[in-house]
Amino acid sequence: MNAVLSNKMILKEKTMTAANFEKTLAEFEDSFDLVDRSFHQDTIRIIYLNSLVDVQSLEWEILKPLREMTIHHFEQSIQQSLFKEVYKQEEVINGILDGNVSLFAEEHIYLINVPGFEERAISQSERETVINGPHDSFNEVLNTNVSLIRRRIRSPRLKMIRLSVGAISKTKILIIYIEGIANISVVDHLKERIQALKVDSITDTNFLIQKLDDHKNSPFPQFYTTERPDVAVTKLYDGKIIGLVDDSPNIICTPTTFFDFFESPDDFYQRWTIGAAVKLLRYLALFVTLILTAFYVSICTFHYEMIPQSLLQSLMQSRSRVPFPPFVEALFLEIVIELLREAGARLPTKIGQTIGIVGGIVIGQAAVEAGITSNILIIVVAISAIASFIVPSYGMSASIRLVRFLFIIMAGFLGNIGIFFTLGIVTIHLMGLSNYSSPYVKAISLPSFKTWMDKMNIMAFLRNK
Repeated sequence: MNAVLSNKMILKEKTMTAANFEKTLAEFEDSFDLVDRSFHQDTIRIIYLNSLVDVQSLEWEILKPLREMTIHHFEQSIQQSLFKEVYKQEEVINGILDGNVSLFAEEHIYLINVPGFEERAISQSERETVINGPHDSFNEVLNTNVSLIRRRIRSPRLKMIRLSVGAISKTKILIIYIEGIANISVVDHLKERIQALKVDSITDTNFLIQKLDDHKNSPFPQFYTTERPDVAVTKLYDGKIIGLVDDSPNIICTPTTFFDFFESPDDFYQRWTIGAAVKLLRYLALFVTLILTAFYVSICTFHYEMIPQSLLQSLMQSRSRVPFPPFVEALFLEIVIELLREAGARLPTKIGQTIGIVGGIVIGQAAVEAGITSNILIIVVAISAIASFIVPSYGMSASIRLVRFLFIIMAGFLGNIGIFFTLGIVTIHLMGLSNYSSPYVKAISLPSFKTWMDKMNIMAFLRNK
């Protein structure tokens, strides 16, 4: 009795999930781009979305042969072709949404792949420009991005795991790694985290990152992102795992360390001495942009004795007309700089550059003449802003600018003690971060002379010798 009931339930479930022409047509009801056509007295029917298929391929590979051949010839061609037979309604729906034509021939259903997506041409990355090296970048089409990686890694050890995320969007995500180099446990962990996401849609790589972060309240980015295929391939050779999201030109990389955000492809495309010097310059710029303005506030508020006698008189003359304390003065200028930066980023390129240059000069000069700020502070804030631009990663640069305000506030209340206290808190926070079980500040938490040599390009030079 139980076996009979079980068989009936299985038969009912198969009937509910089985695909047919009427159910498919009902699923896409009120779709402007839906096309359904019939051939040979309705014995063959096709359904597709004309916005997702290549019209020319559709005509020559499907419609013309269907109009000319008989049912017998059609059955022979199906057996000899690469038509994919499907059975479930969900497979048919997903196939149509992927740019396939669904063909219904009596009791059989096939998907014919003739995609015709519009895509942006491969061009140079505007955000990650380099002087030497390749100039191609990813675009928004997943297959194109995979081909850019395949061209650089011609090995069967390059493995890809395809996932689908989003109850509505069904966004395709690829996890890519090199077998034998990458840590499989990290691959499995990342796969499980992505599969466990319960969201309606994933619209971009940066949206996915926010869902995967181990430390969501930290201001520092934990996933490295890039638009450059050469950088992605370099990360794969280093044993890292990258993720591609359909409709996004950015890839994500994990595990990531704090020092990855200070590397640029140009470091490896020029002589090791120059690359090492430029890297050291970036780390110097990190301390300059974090501490310089805060140090100005500190010495002008609490520690005048640290100022050389020859500079003290000039500083007093510069501040003699300013009615505000250094703390308020510095915050005002830093906020103005951020407003100019944001305005320049949101406006068209040519206008944005003009706003940045003219706005900075005009506002700065007017503020000094009006006695709102001192000319020395304008120089200090300008140097801090320039130092923040040296960081190659935009995400890390934005985090550093945010943390800089914390240094200024603490310097305004506690002076140098506040600066060192904040520096200690930030250092402890960085040491406590991890990216998928890997320490965020790995080169310091696991001291190794070889690690530092690799970071400075010195080991590559010695191997070539």
